[in-house]
Amino acid sequence: MSTGWSIFVILLVVVNLVGCAWLLFANRNVKIQAQDKGRGTGHDFDGIEELNNPLPAWWTWLFIATLVFGVAYFILYPGMGNFAGLLGWTSSNQHQAEVGRADEKYGPIFAGYFAMPVEDLLEEERALSMGSRIFANNCATCHGSDARGGKGFPNLTDGDWLWGGDPETIKQTITNGRMGLMVPFGDVLGDDETIGDVVEYVLSLSGRDHDAARAAKGETQFAAICSACHLASGEGLQALGAPNLTDDVWLHGGRRSDIDHAIRKGLDNRMPAHDAFLNPEQIHLVTAYVYSLSGGER
Repeated sequence: MSTGWSIFVILLVVVNLVGCAWLLFANRNVKIQAQDKGRGTGHDFDGIEELNNPLPAWWTWLFIATLVFGVAYFILYPGMGNFAGLLGWTSSNQHQAEVGRADEKYGPIFAGYFAMPVEDLLEEERALSMGSRIFANNCATCHGSDARGGKGFPNLTDGDWLWGGDPETIKQTITNGRMGLMVPFGDVLGDDETIGDVVEYVLSLSGRDHDAARAAKGETQFAAICSACHLASGEGLQALGAPNLTDDVWLHGGRRSDIDHAIRKGLDNRMPAHDAFLNPEQIHLVTAYVYSLSGGER
């Protein structure tokens, strides 16, 4: 904060404290004649009349205590511009202290589980419970509290993996994130008829209702353009995160309109890297939890 703003904030605080004190004591010193006590002041609102009575003593002392507390607070804690307070407290310092106490308490537990292979953690109920809580705090926003995801967010319980479902790959996905990109092919394929043929062929790959004649024509375009990522079989190249089109699991929707939109406009699906806010021990536990959701075996 600049010096000018700091001076402004200090003056604002001091003026408010002094003003409140003056208002309290100035009104306390007003003398009310005995014959006027209990009489109406002429102020009436909704049938409630204000009486001419002095402020109760306990109420006055409560206001005084509040003023004293305010002065003490601004001496001990930051609030007066650039003055840091005699205690030197900051929210960052408090956070670091709390993190330090948590690390001291839970660090050995995390370290013990970190030393165990993910497969072995499947038998550790406490470890999976810890992993589930970390998942709930950091992953459920996209994948859902039940990890079943939604449109554009993978279901982690069905055993269908874009990048691979072994523990090491899951850990790499959580740590570094993923970028799933499908470029738009609307201009490449050209007219609506051709795009529609490819849509019918994609539907046929998973055994869904389709127009066989159009699918036969779309197969040629698919082999020439789409097979580079999805392979000629449609099973997808896992190294690129290209979806398997033969299993009837649709991340972005499996309706004709959804497939048509994906081919025309492309898709851009990103998962952020979590190593910025989860340490390796926490990622290890989340990996074990996610691995367990899909029926991971030893």
